[in-house]
Amino acid sequence: MSTAKTWYEFFAGGGLARLGLGPGWKCTFANDICPKKASAYRGFFGDAPELNVGDVAHLSTNDLPGTPDLVWASFPCQDLSLAGNGAGLDGNRSGTFRPFWRLVSGLVKRGRAPRIIVLENVCGALTSHSGRDFTAIVRALVDDGYRVGALVINASYFVPQSRPRLFVVGTREETSIPQELIADGPCQPWHTDALIRAQRDFTPALVEQWVWWALPVPRKPVAHLSSLIERNPTGIQWHTDAETNRILRLMSTLHRNKVASALHKVTRQVGTVYKRTRPNLNGVMAQRAEVRFDGISGCLRTPVGGSSRQTVLITERGRVRTRLLSPREAARLMGVPDDYPLPAAYNDAYHVFGDGVVVPVVSWLNQNLLWPLAVSSNLKQVA
Repeated sequence: MSTAKTWYEFFAGGGLARLGLGPGWKCTFANDICPKKASAYRGFFGDAPELNVGDVAHLSTNDLPGTPDLVWASFPCQDLSLAGNGAGLDGNRSGTFRPFWRLVSGLVKRGRAPRIIVLENVCGALTSHSGRDFTAIVRALVDDGYRVGALVINASYFVPQSRPRLFVVGTREETSIPQELIADGPCQPWHTDALIRAQRDFTPALVEQWVWWALPVPRKPVAHLSSLIERNPTGIQWHTDAETNRILRLMSTLHRNKVASALHKVTRQVGTVYKRTRPNLNGVMAQRAEVRFDGISGCLRTPVGGSSRQTVLITERGRVRTRLLSPREAARLMGVPDDYPLPAAYNDAYHVFGDGVVVPVVSWLNQNLLWPLAVSSNLKQVA
């Protein structure tokens, strides 16, 4: 990559998208409402004068410098999540998309339109309000002069974490997209059934501006979960035997048998546990603990709204030990390098990483789509 391209990072959190884009991109404006996340951002990137800490709704186009090549927004997912309250874009958190897009529209109207837009969110955005919220997002981009496509990328292609996320990528309508970036139709694994169904409900005007992005499938081996787990964890304590036994009692026979099988293995086995609400034999909803030993963790979550925090379960030398995932392990599951300073408080670290975007996913998307779009100098011929 030669000359750096400029970009804005909205809902920046701890700057994980910035880590993923790398030095080819110069961040000229960043924003997040959370002072603790801003502290983590500055802990790695320095003073970061480009970082604005405050409500995106209080910003105006005058606060934004220059004309960015790219605008990235990982807007809050809580109201779009399948585990959320169902408020969608009308919710207090996910509804921040609207004031964010007001800023982008302002840039377009002033002749400062960013060439590329990336919106990242949970896959529940595809089905929220029966797909109407996703349609509204795509329509916002199209109405302001963008061609749009979307991909669902699971972080498990890059790190040992199951974390599918939706990436909506738009580029200016007048830009001629390199042909190798366009597929004739949906293709696996990036265009899931849910995405295909959502796109089928579009009006002809939206379909006309839709792009099926063509990206390669990553082939690089993914590290096993056990390689990320600390033997002497920092920032967390091992559970007492009583707490470990309580977790085991919450397991069904199927999951207790998984633990028993792991105990019979000679080498250390590392699994992860989530507590979920499931119907018991009488059909009554009850808390259950579910364990997996497939070398991949469940999706990292933030410790709010009653979400279950991920537990590490290790069997070794005939013993079962459990504890919460450590802050450094959470960072590693997001592809964050070990020289990234951890927030001092456990929950603050979990907020930074659980709300973030996986760094290698951003790097791969940049290499295979964003940078080729940014450096393409071809424009459509206007009749």
